[in-house]
Amino acid sequence: MTPTPETSKVLNIFLLIAQYPIMASPIRRRMREELFRRGIISQERFEDEIREKAVESQLREGITPKNEDPDQWNLRFHRVRRTLTDFYFAYNLPIELLEGIVKEVLEKHTDSTVVADLQRRFNPELAPLSMVLNQAESFENLPEKQRTEVVHHLQELRVVMLKSLVSDQLAFINVAKQWFTTADFNYILKNRIGTGKVGGKAAGLLLAYKILQNNAPEIFEQVVVPRSFFVGADIFYQFLANNELDFIGQKYKTVEQIRAEFSHIQDQFTRARFPDEIADRLREILNEVGRMPLIVRSSSLLEDNFGTSFAGKYASFFCPNQGTPSENLRDLTLAIRCTYASVFSPDALMYRRRMGLLDYDERMAILLQEVQGERLGSYYLPTMAGVAYSYSPIVWNPRIHREDGFVRLVMGLGTRAVDRVGTDYPRLVNLSHPQLRPEVTPKAIRYYSQHYVDLLNLEKNKKITLPVEDVLDDRFPGLRWIASVDDGDTISPPLTVGRHLDPKNLVLTFDSLLQHSQFVPLLKTILSRLSDEYRMPVDVEFVVSLKQAGSSPELVFHLLQCRPQNRWQSEGASLPVVPTDLSEKHLLFSCSKMVPQGYVDQIDYIVFVDPEKYHQLESAQDYTEVARQVGKLNKALEEHSFILIGPGRWGSTDFKQGVSVTYADIFNARALIELISTQQGYSTEPSYGTHFFQDLVETQIYPLAIHPEEDEDTINLDFIREAQDRATDFLKDETRARKCIKVIFIPGETAGAKLEIAMDGQCGMGYFVEQS
Repeated sequence: MTPTPETSKVLNIFLLIAQYPIMASPIRRRMREELFRRGIISQERFEDEIREKAVESQLREGITPKNEDPDQWNLRFHRVRRTLTDFYFAYNLPIELLEGIVKEVLEKHTDSTVVADLQRRFNPELAPLSMVLNQAESFENLPEKQRTEVVHHLQELRVVMLKSLVSDQLAFINVAKQWFTTADFNYILKNRIGTGKVGGKAAGLLLAYKILQNNAPEIFEQVVVPRSFFVGADIFYQFLANNELDFIGQKYKTVEQIRAEFSHIQDQFTRARFPDEIADRLREILNEVGRMPLIVRSSSLLEDNFGTSFAGKYASFFCPNQGTPSENLRDLTLAIRCTYASVFSPDALMYRRRMGLLDYDERMAILLQEVQGERLGSYYLPTMAGVAYSYSPIVWNPRIHREDGFVRLVMGLGTRAVDRVGTDYPRLVNLSHPQLRPEVTPKAIRYYSQHYVDLLNLEKNKKITLPVEDVLDDRFPGLRWIASVDDGDTISPPLTVGRHLDPKNLVLTFDSLLQHSQFVPLLKTILSRLSDEYRMPVDVEFVVSLKQAGSSPELVFHLLQCRPQNRWQSEGASLPVVPTDLSEKHLLFSCSKMVPQGYVDQIDYIVFVDPEKYHQLESAQDYTEVARQVGKLNKALEEHSFILIGPGRWGSTDFKQGVSVTYADIFNARALIELISTQQGYSTEPSYGTHFFQDLVETQIYPLAIHPEEDEDTINLDFIREAQDRATDFLKDETRARKCIKVIFIPGETAGAKLEIAMDGQCGMGYFVEQS
């Protein structure tokens, strides 16, 4: 039977007092004093009711009142008095008042034996959270010698508070319990709306900040965390129940059903409403932040966890917050509702299925943060933002040290650092050799640079994208540190900054920042301290603000997110051996740029998207259909080992640059092979460091880029073109998009041989191996 709210109140009071059995009598005595003092019931009436209830219990047991043993009657009388005390208090007074009474009673008992007994008997797993917090505060405030004696109790209390407020993931708790204090839990409670945990993204952010606060004192003054608020994870289920949104079982449907029904789910969520008390708290937050732009970020219970980052799976939304109070509240609640809806998106559910997490309770908390940046006319944006990794799974030069990490830098909002966007490129920096670029010539440096910037237009009250030259001029803060001048022959930092600089000749290189500031040492320190405590590589998202200070800028590092970084090769694993004596007929491909480390064997199928036929498609709908057909093959071949080979950038948002698949379309593949043509102008960067790239790492899908026009790279297109097409075994639709796709059953073309792929970090090779 589910307890009613009333019975739950009585139970909470009983459990609270049960934590202090030897103090139960004085605690209930004070409770009765409050009841009498406040006029809730008179002492005379209370005593009369005790006798009445005690006599009723005698009659229920068949005992004649006058015949009961006096000692038994006294025991009965006291039990009824205890029950009535709890009952009247629960129905008429707040639990916070009782917590104050308990604290008051405990403070009166200073006898060390009593205190030690209370510490021994205290069960934080059953106690109300506020009581656990108060107990932890009392332990933290003890003199050092006495605190040492109760440190094991204190750690237990912190673990309970972490599980209640932050995360119940054991790997996280194992690290976090060393760093969180009651001040941190009070901060969460002060800034939390509703009940429930604050979720994985908020957990990672808070933990990283605590680690740097304690383990990096030499740089900590340069590290800040945005002003943040939390919508507790329990609100998600309340929201579903209040609006009769019954989609919890959606995760068990087929991928076709999930994909077909998601737009309906989104529509239902946008029509739903928050209860008044939640809307009122959000309104208070908007009043508190004023006209500061906000970002609504997902923070689900599983997000940013060890082994499962959910990178890019759930939605986040910018709220410029420049309308009327009612418009700002409307936009904020809509952003939260749309973030809630993304729990049921195809990408999120297929990721959970692939990672074996479908059965886990995936409630969605929300992290609300002030957007970090500054105003520039009607625009609002940071000078620079990015995502940094403490380990480089792919390098472009043998001099690079993987353990020093790498970073993707952009001007403006960090969305362009983590998303794979069309023909736009962030600055890719390896921290062991920050000036060693993948590109060499001025033409290549300009081409593989950032051409567009994401920012907030405060006048239009929305996020927009503009060409860099429309924003970057001599008035832009930090211009000299992030831009270089292209004079036609060379690209170099500007000697002076002024109106003589033509924005069309500026290229975002970040060269001066990397050469003449403390950015690289600062970032290396942050990454190393965090990865040391996590005991594994990490990645962080950040914003950096610059202030001119002589020959070098002052840097402020705005920490936005931190999570464990996954790797293809487990630490200590030996590198695969790439064959060097293969005959031409046994070699399918070889590649030499940005190769990961790993090995894939027993590959049965190749799914090939023909570059020539792909670029002959006539409409955007045709290009989108190619991605959907690949998704169907991903489902059809889920019991087999297969790879994908196609033109340009898999997962690009610009279909002309590559097939616009999402994670839900490719999660069963073992490798993604990108055919890079310089004639087509494709990128040399195979998703490196994006959310899409993170998906591939976590699910052990290897990205490889083949440049057929370069001597070091080869692909046997004759084998692919001459092989029998088995696509009709899996795809029944005869569309223009379908004609671009070929499915090859490898053993059927090689007398039983299968494909293997070996990658040692410098070279990757796909070759046929006969099966014994």
